[in-house]
Amino acid sequence: MHFFRQAFTFSLFLACYWAMQVSANELTSVEQKAATCFVCHGDKGKSGDAQWPSLAAQQSVYIVNQLKAYKSGERKNAVMQAQTSKLTVEDINNYGAYFAVQQPAKAGGDPALVQKGKDKAAVCLGCHGTSGEGNGEFPRLAGQHPDYLTKQLTDYKSGSRINGAMQAIAGNLSEDEIKALAAFFGFL
Repeated sequence: MHFFRQAFTFSLFLACYWAMQVSANELTSVEQKAATCFVCHGDKGKSGDAQWPSLAAQQSVYIVNQLKAYKSGERKNAVMQAQTSKLTVEDINNYGAYFAVQQPAKAGGDPALVQKGKDKAAVCLGCHGTSGEGNGEFPRLAGQHPDYLTKQLTDYKSGSRINGAMQAIAGNLSEDEIKALAAFFGFL
């Protein structure tokens, strides 16, 4: 009986060890594929360039939806459309999962504007999470570059980026309010 217990324990140990190795190998494979994203979006999705959003800790559902929108042409950006053209559904889902578990980026924000943005942020937090962490299909705003967020809000306001709810919200914001909100979320 003792021998069978030891054999069972050893078998269980091997099964757990093998499962951990498979998970680590799968993560390594996904990370290797995702490395093409690092060129613009930074190492592990922490963008060092305000032109490109940070993907680290972004909502998986949001990333998947955006990649599908680029791939289908629903969302227009020549670089992203080229990058997504050969991605499989599995690749897209893996990228969403990979970036969602990365440590979040912190971009900072102009301290003089942060408090003004905090006072105005309630309109954003209902959809984007109580700390700007994102909420399913609504993206993480916390830690994004203020200049990136300013451009996105300005694009919604002008109609060059389309989303009815966001266009309505941004349409009611002044340029100064947009900059203050961007500073606040960059600071989080």
